[in-house]
Formats: sequence, structure tokens, C-alpha cells
Amino acid sequence: MERALIVVEPTEIAKGLVREAGTLAEGVDAEVTLLHVTTEEAYSARRGAMESIPDASTKYTPGEAEKGATEFAEDVGREVLSELDVEYEAAGAVGDEADEILRAAEEYGCDHVFLPGRQRSPTGKALFGDATQRVALDFNGPVTVVTE
Repeated sequence: MERALIVVEPTEIAKGLVREAGTLAEGVDAEVTLLHVTTEEAYSARRGAMESIPDASTKYTPGEAEKGATEFAEDVGREVLSELDVEYEAAGAVGDEADEILRAAEEYGCDHVFLPGRQRSPTGKALFGDATQRVALDFNGPVTVVTE
């Protein structure tokens, strides 16, 4: 492993994953990219909420959402990786989670992806899709998934 992509979410499981993947990266002297993806649904919901405020001139653009996602990833990195000797950079994206993870892995030259997984029934996967499954199948390298 030379460069790992670690997907960051606002859960304790995800923070534990960042800690463990960071420790592994430190041990093999690998670099790390932390990525937080804001889904289109989450972006639309927040944008709608902001636009519903009477007399508000505030707009919530995709660029602002991406900047917020990057700042979130940076905050997690500072909190979780501060005690490790590992170089990392933070990135944010807005869009389909699996597409953005795969795009970022390619863009940053990552050879390993770490994902926090979700427990879903086979019916849930069929109805809603499963970003973790898509990344595991489409990424050309190891994918480590941690669930509860």
C-alpha cells in the first residue's frame, strides 16, 4: 500500500476505521487521502432548507457543499490522525457515493480503499443500491470494509 483512500462519515465506526487505516498506513509509510462524500439527496435537502428561509439571500452551491465536505474530512483527520506519523490530505465531493469514491481513488492514485459499511438486507441492496458493493466490485485493488 502506497496511498490509501479512507471514506469519512459522521459515525464512531468511521472514525475507528480512520484510526485503524491510519495506523496501517503509518506502519507501511503510506500516504492517506480522507474523502467525505455529500450525496445529491443530502445536498438537495440542505439547499432546500436554506432556500426556505424567508428573506435569506444565502445560496447553497455545489461548490460550498464540496468545500464543507472537505472541511469535515480535514476535521476528522485532525481529530483522529493527530497522534500518528502519517501524511494525509482531505477531499470532499458531491454526488453519487460510489462514483465519487471511485473517481477520487483514481484521481489521487490510491491503491487501497477503506470504507465504513452499512448492514443492509438483500432487499435493501436491490431497492436502494449499495455503494460499498459497487466500490468493492469496480475498484482495481483491495477494499477494506468495516461494519458495526
